Amino acid sequence: MGDTHRQVELEKIGPARFRATNERGGVVTLGDGTDPDFTPVELLLAALAGCGAVTIDPITARRAAATTFRAVATGEKERDEGGTRMGQLTVTFEIEFPEGPEGDAARAILPSTVERTHERWCTVSRTVEAGAPVVMRLGESTTSPR
Repeated sequence: MGDTHRQVELEKIGPARFRATNERGGVVTLGDGTDPDFTPVELLLAALAGCGAVTIDPITARRAAATTFRAVATGEKERDEGGTRMGQLTVTFEIEFPEGPEGDAARAILPSTVERTHERWCTVSRTVEAGAPVVMRLGESTTSPR
């Protein structure tokens, strides 16, 4: 499929609990919010914050390693005539660098790095903002008798 293809498989592991596995073997569990597992909406927020973080950190780290790196993603679940969706999505980065010339250099590029991350580099936020179409369908094994 090439370098552009991404895939995650989801398997039921209990009542309202699922395990998502990526092609590299990484695993995350998710549920409906009645247990500690992330909900799908929380995973969306984590993806927004994480996409920014994995983009911003290596760029600023070339100047100085962050002494604090925290991202908080928030949103409001909204209901309209079409159903539910998330709105007012915000990712706030709290990043600190050490004193000195290296820290100053990292602080200097931070605003433009956050801006470019949002406008160009973060696939997740750009996809959410663009409103990419989603197709949900049944696989062949689901619709054929066993």
